[in-house]
Amino acid sequence: MNETKTAALEEEIMSIKNVRVPSSPQDVHPNQPGGASVHLETQNLHVWFGKRLILEKVNLAFPVNSVTALIGPSGCGKSTFIRVLNRMHEFIPGAALAGRVLYDGQDMYDAAVDPVNIRTKVGMVFQKPNPFPTMSIKDNVLSGLKLAQMKYENPEEIVRTCLERASLWNEVKDRLDASASSLSGGQQQRLCIARSLAVSPKVLLMDEPCSALDPGSTRRIEETIREISSDMTVVIVTHNMAQAQRVSDYTAFFLSEDGAPAQVVENAKTDEIFKKPKDSRTNDYVNGLFG
Repeated sequence: MNETKTAALEEEIMSIKNVRVPSSPQDVHPNQPGGASVHLETQNLHVWFGKRLILEKVNLAFPVNSVTALIGPSGCGKSTFIRVLNRMHEFIPGAALAGRVLYDGQDMYDAAVDPVNIRTKVGMVFQKPNPFPTMSIKDNVLSGLKLAQMKYENPEEIVRTCLERASLWNEVKDRLDASASSLSGGQQQRLCIARSLAVSPKVLLMDEPCSALDPGSTRRIEETIREISSDMTVVIVTHNMAQAQRVSDYTAFFLSEDGAPAQVVENAKTDEIFKKPKDSRTNDYVNGLFG
């Protein structure tokens, strides 16, 4: 990219970053109940890879102790969006963003914010299970605490509690010293959830966590999602419309049309999205007419 184009892109980013969305929660966040508190929200978010604008004008808030499903066709920026939410986007060469991502009211991309600390508050579970294969099941659960240099006591209690919450304890309690690679795919995914829970995040991001799993493993992970949402906020990307209806309180529909940057077409309580959508494109998508 030449200097002229680089300067133009920087000017565009700064002009967007300085735009602030309206202060009325009703205008900005239609999925936020009146008076509900949030740990995490985006304001006027724009996301680029190089000079290509991927996401545009994303305004979303995630109410405390709720599950929000992100739906939409492949390639419309859902996975990119959740990576922005815990500062993984900045790992990608040429990536840029503008607008604000607020965690407890503070812009998490502010230079004074420690990204490692953010990732202990906003955890991530990926589409493909990624336990540490050479570590034991027990050590996998504790690894996040060690990497973040967080002090802890009673490791046995932490391991048991996290594995129970991830619906895995009864299956592995007699082999905690076994390698994580000895587990099935569904068990490995639940181990990754347990590892994320060990650092006590306030928000857990999940990028299609059940896409490669059998129905039994999917059911157990869905049960875990509903359980943990009693004391944390969950954001899940899913292409499974039935799953979105089963596990989520709110749903946001992302769509990119004719090569334009993706936007949130509609964002509301899940029942409204699936039974009484306001936008015809939402109705067509949730009823399988495209995507």
